[in-house]
Amino acid sequence: MKNFETINRAFNSVFIPNKLSIGIAIPIENNMMEPIASMKDHIKRAKLVEQLGFKALWVRDIPFFVPSFGDAGQIFEPFSYLSYLSGHTNDIALGIASVALPLHHPAHLAKAAATVDQLSEGRFLMGVASGDRPVEYPAMNINHENRGELFRESFNYIKESAKSYPKLNTTAYGNLDGSIDMIPKPYGTKIPMLLTGNSQQSLEWNATNSDGWMNYPMGNYKQEMTIKEWREIVEKEHNYDKPYMQSLFIDLHSDDNFRPQPIPLGFRIGANHLVSYLKLMQEIGVNHVALVLRFNTNDVTDTLKFLSKKIVPHFN
Repeated sequence: MKNFETINRAFNSVFIPNKLSIGIAIPIENNMMEPIASMKDHIKRAKLVEQLGFKALWVRDIPFFVPSFGDAGQIFEPFSYLSYLSGHTNDIALGIASVALPLHHPAHLAKAAATVDQLSEGRFLMGVASGDRPVEYPAMNINHENRGELFRESFNYIKESAKSYPKLNTTAYGNLDGSIDMIPKPYGTKIPMLLTGNSQQSLEWNATNSDGWMNYPMGNYKQEMTIKEWREIVEKEHNYDKPYMQSLFIDLHSDDNFRPQPIPLGFRIGANHLVSYLKLMQEIGVNHVALVLRFNTNDVTDTLKFLSKKIVPHFN
């Protein structure tokens, strides 16, 4: 069994070979009927998530509210918000799922990411993506058709910025000639960047360049084959393994034996079946699941406590 890289506190605690850990997505509330979350008691709930033993808190990068998309995420700018969360928590990993790289200059992203990583003492994880809201591109005068190339250039810029006096030439973002430096540097060896979905890249590029893969729920067999194919490429390219994670929307039923019913990107499900599903995910190679409570119909605090009692002890 190959180990994962040692990168920072977050990466090392959330991702363990052949094990699955559980995190929670922010906003930690049911906002199924309201695309703009209330963010009520958000710090209190974030602290509770850490106290209950979950491994990570996840926010998203959503520059604009797009009504047709129906979800504004946590509202707050992600890097500023994670810096704020780092001052109210102690050990839990703090992640972005995910930053739309082409919509930002990578110099700003590199500095913001390293700042959060330093302020949190290595508790930062960064999912990266090419963006899934096309309307945001003309709003920033960015060519949507070029997002795959922009993603790669931005990814490499951020990666190189962790080095001392980096050197890099790009088409869209300028050149680094080694005469200037980017500070601060990451708390760990680098900023761990997990590629989301395909992000307009090949599986080979993903396996070679990313620090892990962040994906969406899919059929169990397809999930297993996807992970297997990806890890076979990772094994050829590296002498270490890389983690795989996914999101999962849940509506946790009060009946532990309630059989799964599909909801968007997840299930309405009882605790016993959720444990079985997550154990299967662990078996096929999933290392972390970020639970999303947007469609959860029970009290959120009660649900978090229930999850910590019935689900978390089997994993984290």
